[in-house]
Amino acid sequence: MKRTVATLIAGLFATAAFAQTPAPAQPTTPDSATPPAVAKAEAAHDKQDAKAGTKHVKKAKHQKKAEAKTDAKDAQKDAAADTTAPAAGK
Repeated sequence: MKRTVATLIAGLFATAAFAQTPAPAQPTTPDSATPPAVAKAEAAHDKQDAKAGTKHVKKAKHQKKAEAKTDAKDAQKDAAADTTAPAAGK
């Protein structure tokens, strides 16, 4: 009986000592290791990439509008040519 009680008490002491050890420290922010100059350069590069993407989209939209305009003009010319052409069969 004394042996069982001694084992239980030793187990309690071991658990209490293990529970009080600090947890391994984890970095709160992984970017804290990068120097500010590098972070600033990365931000500028990301900004340039974003601008390039929007330029491409704007250029595509402009090109589509221009194509639609020329198509509309061509359709108007064709319609005007059809109405002014003399009727060949009559």
